[in-house]
Amino acid sequence: MSAAATAPMVRLRLEEVDDLTFRALIASGVSPVNARSVTASVVAAETEGVHSHGLARLPTYCAHAKVGKIDGAAAPALSRPRPGLVLVDARDGFAHPAIDLGLPELIAAAREQGIAALAVTNSYNCGVVGYHVERIAQAELVALGFVNAPASIAPVGGTRAVFGTNPVAFAVPRVAETPLVLDQSSSVVAKSEIMVHQQRGAPIPLGWALDREGQPTEDAKAALEGGTMVPAGGHKGAGLALMVELMAAWLTGANLSIDASSFADNSGGSPRTGQFFIAIDPGPVAGPEAGARLGRLCEAIAGQEGARLPGQRRAAARLRTAGEGVMIPKPLHERLTAIAIATPA
Repeated sequence: MSAAATAPMVRLRLEEVDDLTFRALIASGVSPVNARSVTASVVAAETEGVHSHGLARLPTYCAHAKVGKIDGAAAPALSRPRPGLVLVDARDGFAHPAIDLGLPELIAAAREQGIAALAVTNSYNCGVVGYHVERIAQAELVALGFVNAPASIAPVGGTRAVFGTNPVAFAVPRVAETPLVLDQSSSVVAKSEIMVHQQRGAPIPLGWALDREGQPTEDAKAALEGGTMVPAGGHKGAGLALMVELMAAWLTGANLSIDASSFADNSGGSPRTGQFFIAIDPGPVAGPEAGARLGRLCEAIAGQEGARLPGQRRAAARLRTAGEGVMIPKPLHERLTAIAIATPA
């Protein structure tokens, strides 16, 4: 059953996505500077067809700002504990403005020293991780990003969730091309994709998640309420989730996934999760022919019938949405419009 057949849809231009997002956040008590940072991420997600981190997330962002689970007016604080290390405390606020604050310092340090890292702590959902590493790659640096999330994946052989969907992202600059971006969850699919299916009244494919009894389910609600996510590739996905947990949570001093409150409901305090980014200047080590060699590798992949480079679907979505806009469920549009016209508390 298609999503289009299960819920009426509304078409929005990207300018309307921007306006609606910003107004909804401001009406929810988010400061203008923080609202602009989050809005840019939401618009980028919708532009690339990653709806699970676009407007579908916005009602939760707004609700959490209203109840204080996120401090919408938080001013992140930056420090430099070592020349190659940048630390930003999000102070229980959105991750987006904290990352925005740290990226210029990270890029400058990587250019000066060849490699540098940015640790963000005490933060919240950062949206699409690929969005952030791509910005680093646009500065002609290789980028790695690690993000932890509230626990939703059980270790292989276990039954209790320990890891979040814990995505990892990679980006590399290319000559006369947009950066090559790889962004993937440690689970078969990001949990937010299940939320999108729930909003659209659509079932989820078997193999994405288990219900609270540990049985495979097609019911998005059952997967979100007490269920667990299936790790991608079994042991490999669980191992990746552990690696991300160590990089994004343990190394940044943020909450472990088992200690982070849910991104999905209003209970608990700030999740205080973490993000960790590494930036590398490829020039000194990759050599003068680096661009040509990367181009040859990309052609060896994209030149095969049926094969594609990571990010090709998003690139196609950018072209499509630039002219056609995006489609969202009508109930979601009505809900966001109501939030946007409400008087801030």
